[in-house]
Amino acid sequence: MTSAATVSVSVIVNTYNWPEALKLSLQSLAGQTENCFEIIVADDGSRPDTADVVKAFAGSSSVPVKHVWHEDVGFRRAAILNKAIGEACGSYLIFIDGDCILQPDFVAQHRALARLNHLVTGSRILLGQEYSRQLLAAGTWDYQVFRRNILRHRLKGDISKIVAFFVRLPWRPMSDYRCFVWRRIKGCNLACWKSDALSVGGFDETFTGWGSEDIDFVFRLQDRGIIRRAGTWATEVLHIWHKPTDPSRAAANEKVVLDRIEAARLRKKAA
Repeated sequence: MTSAATVSVSVIVNTYNWPEALKLSLQSLAGQTENCFEIIVADDGSRPDTADVVKAFAGSSSVPVKHVWHEDVGFRRAAILNKAIGEACGSYLIFIDGDCILQPDFVAQHRALARLNHLVTGSRILLGQEYSRQLLAAGTWDYQVFRRNILRHRLKGDISKIVAFFVRLPWRPMSDYRCFVWRRIKGCNLACWKSDALSVGGFDETFTGWGSEDIDFVFRLQDRGIIRRAGTWATEVLHIWHKPTDPSRAAANEKVVLDRIEAARLRKKAA
């Protein structure tokens, strides 16, 4: 069994033209209880102001920071994530979105959950629209101040749930999904071994527009025999409110995944 302490970690932060949110996300990475990891900002073609945020953060960061970018020719999240995977020095990859704020033990919790032949899917806590606006306007994140006022935040509707801040459930055998389950897969909180990601060809770059590329990635990993481990109650991220993403390609992308699931079922039935 691989020791958690010996695992090299790359945190891949996906972003696109929202430097204000990215700034808060990076600040939360700077406040982690451990600093044995690298940060890779996977930038899907943002304007130069995002690069400015990354450069300023990297100048004061105690952990290595890389910025990978490609030209903006439409939604190409899968492609930029694959580019970041290729640049990663860590053997273990943690994927988050640049509109998510992390609790201080986020990386430590993911490291503790890491096991060979496993991937981890975590969950999120939604931030309210007005509270998100206030955080973005302030441009600073202080977890201790937030934690001291957490009950007030819950009563005001600033956060969608509160118990996850006080409960950390350890891994249990029942936390593992032995077969593929569609629900609770969030690309903003996902981890796997770099070797496993490469073994399935990374994210499928043929997906166009938003929707299901993360679910497809998890399905292909599980179809290869990787066990999915639930990181719920251990790795929740705080998701900054934003307007819904364009869903025009969601149904078509979902069909691709459903067709692959059916093809795998028929293949196993025939074996």
